[in-house]
Amino acid sequence: MRHIELNGQAPSVEALSAIAVTNYGHYTSMQVRDGRVRGMALHLARLDDANEKFFGDRGDVDDELRLRSWIRHALGDRQDASVRVAYTDEGVLISVSDPVEEPVEPIRVRTEVYERPWPEQKHAATMGLRYAYRTAREAGYDDALFLAPDGLVLEGTAWNVAFWDGGQVVLPVAPMLKGVTMVLLQVAMSMTGIPWTMRQVRREELPDLLAAAAINSHSPGLRVAAIDDIVFDEHEKLTEALHTAWDTVPWDDI
Repeated sequence: MRHIELNGQAPSVEALSAIAVTNYGHYTSMQVRDGRVRGMALHLARLDDANEKFFGDRGDVDDELRLRSWIRHALGDRQDASVRVAYTDEGVLISVSDPVEEPVEPIRVRTEVYERPWPEQKHAATMGLRYAYRTAREAGYDDALFLAPDGLVLEGTAWNVAFWDGGQVVLPVAPMLKGVTMVLLQVAMSMTGIPWTMRQVRREELPDLLAAAAINSHSPGLRVAAIDDIVFDEHEKLTEALHTAWDTVPWDDI
């Protein structure tokens, strides 16, 4: 069951209507377990950066303390949940729903030339990615992977992509959202000695890579079985590396 609060209170119909009609703002999504979150500081930094971009305001310590209290209030007695924190013209909309367990079934994705506007931000302009997801599903795939017009690999509809080149994890360098999970994995891989690199990856290189995985708040490494007609069947080392690193990431109090 979903629970929604606006600025720490039950929202009015008028406020929700204004948010729905205007559809302007940005957000972050997180998984809460035992009342804690991985990468809380990164979620707050994401919101601060987007506030400056879209609202011209970076906030301050008091804003952070107030936001944390609003998240705790919206959670209530729930210890495990999915939480979405959105900044809108009407204020901070916090949505709490059932926790999402890590998916286990591999996915097949197709590539699509599409670049999100303001790609470094997690914002409300989501029709393009939702359309790509829908049309990919209609074509028999599970999701879509975005490419730039020159074939540069960008990101999935709501996930970052990682590859295995036979010796290390490869994370694409491109105009894209630097997901909280991806950033946490970078730190964790460095701390645990797992080899990884960031570089540009292009569509024509994909057949030479051995494995691919989707990274987001639901999973640190969901196996991508195929991209278009390219099948990846050596996924063990990639998924093991990502999950091993993820298991070392600490949980933060809200």
